[in-house]
Amino acid sequence: MKIAATALALTLAWMVGPLAHAVADDPGPDWMPREQIRQKLIEAGYTEITELEADDGHWEGEGVKGGKRVEFHLDPNSGAVLSEKVKKPKKE
Repeated sequence: MKIAATALALTLAWMVGPLAHAVADDPGPDWMPREQIRQKLIEAGYTEITELEADDGHWEGEGVKGGKRVEFHLDPNSGAVLSEKVKKPKKE
């Protein structure tokens, strides 16, 4: 009986875990829309935006700025840049 209960608990955790993660990463109702965020990034000097997603309460993504690949975090309501980090080129 103990094994069956453990198996059931693990199965439920496996099924519900990804759903909880997906719900947590949806943009909030008061967030600036994705297209306005893209426009803000272009105005901030980004020439290419390769990733843009909601994550941990802010917009997060990658793009090209000044010829370098940059990872960024943005305020979800204003679109203001919270942080930028130049990514190191991948070694081949």
